[in-house]
Amino acid sequence: MNILVTGGAGFIGSAVCRLLARNEQVRVVNVDKLTYAGNLESLQAISNLPNYVHYNADVCDDVAILDILRREEIDIVMHLAAESHVDRSIDSPGAFVETNVVGTFRLLNATLEYWRALPADKQLSFRFHHVSTDEVFGDLPFDEGIFTEETPYAPSSPYSASKAASDHFVRAWHETYGLPVVLSNCSNNYGPFHFPEKLIPLVILNALEEKPLPVYGEGANVRDWLHVEDHARALHLVAARGTLGESYNIGGRAERTNLQVVEAICDILDKKRPRTPGSYRDLITFVSDRPGHDRRYAIDPSKVERDLGWKAEHTFESGLASTIDWYLRNEWWWGPIRQQKYGGERLGGKIEGAA
Repeated sequence: MNILVTGGAGFIGSAVCRLLARNEQVRVVNVDKLTYAGNLESLQAISNLPNYVHYNADVCDDVAILDILRREEIDIVMHLAAESHVDRSIDSPGAFVETNVVGTFRLLNATLEYWRALPADKQLSFRFHHVSTDEVFGDLPFDEGIFTEETPYAPSSPYSASKAASDHFVRAWHETYGLPVVLSNCSNNYGPFHFPEKLIPLVILNALEEKPLPVYGEGANVRDWLHVEDHARALHLVAARGTLGESYNIGGRAERTNLQVVEAICDILDKKRPRTPGSYRDLITFVSDRPGHDRRYAIDPSKVERDLGWKAEHTFESGLASTIDWYLRNEWWWGPIRQQKYGGERLGGKIEGAA
């Protein structure tokens, strides 16, 4: 089984590659153009395995992608490459349209040309798995409702709009051209190797460096949290066994307000690496809310649990504690990233990544 993973050097993509590469019967083909959030150090554990290979290529380059598909005789495409940070999408929406919409369109075209030339038996077993987000559904009231696979799309940010558009293109290529596709929409991921501009690693590392812990508004916005290793297992199941043309919502059944998440991190750090004097909670800083900030996300994962036998193995408490342990032990990975400069300011010195 030859599986191509786009964005395999990113946070979720690298977790998928590490999971798949454990199986010697699977050849993992990682296609990643290594933008700021792509890091081959996240794949150090598998980089020398004979069943893993990385191509430095852009999903927008359909000629290069088609060549890789043919050369590696790909059986499954798992499309995770995306621009994914909401704050960045507000400042620079064009990059999100280019990668998430145009990139998906060109990847679909290359994949369709490849698939059409396959022998009949290979066509029947081929899969294109498009990985998306719960943010395409918009938001929910604080006190009721949950996202299902039938929830209408109502994106609020340039990021979620670009992902919604890519979802529609994938479905159109299935309905119009017969490309065998499956889709999945996930809730907020967390875990090891998470790029430090995102909420949980940002708060952990800012706390360790005695920096402010920025929280938008009053911190009342709610997110459903999913450990990245649980997500990777679900993605493999969807890619391998999901029903063609259908989508699967993947969530951790772990809703928390943003302030609760930040406070939980502070409380764990107070025990694992006590701050003298006081608590890490003293560093919490409330800042002006961002435009179009969705109130609440909540995913119903019943379909993937029932149909594919998946269930999250991490509770939020156990997953958060193990994630903090990982960051405490692995400064070799995040230290160089914290030193990088982009956007004119040192990472962690901005409000970027606020909850």
